[in-house]
Amino acid sequence: METGKINALMMEETDNVVTCVMEIKKGDTVVYRKGDTYCSIEALEDIPYCHKIALIPFDEGDEVVKYGEMIGRTNRAIGKGCLVNHENIYSVPRDYESEMV
Repeated sequence: METGKINALMMEETDNVVTCVMEIKKGDTVVYRKGDTYCSIEALEDIPYCHKIALIPFDEGDEVVKYGEMIGRTNRAIGKGCLVNHENIYSVPRDYESEMV
């Protein structure tokens, strides 16, 4: 894999989405680093600049993780390699007080 072709960013190794740093067309290869490993996934949909792509298949209600934190839940199934955005995930209120240590 050509390492100079990174076109997506993984914020934390536990993330199940990556953010594309360029416009991706259906069928393009998305390349990102997970730690020291270069990984790739085929885009099954167009992914706009600065939007997320699913690294795993999601069922309705699954947690979407970015920055190592849950950023929302899916409101429908999302295929691996598909766009993840405000139309297929929703925010879940957090109880920050109970998370304080």
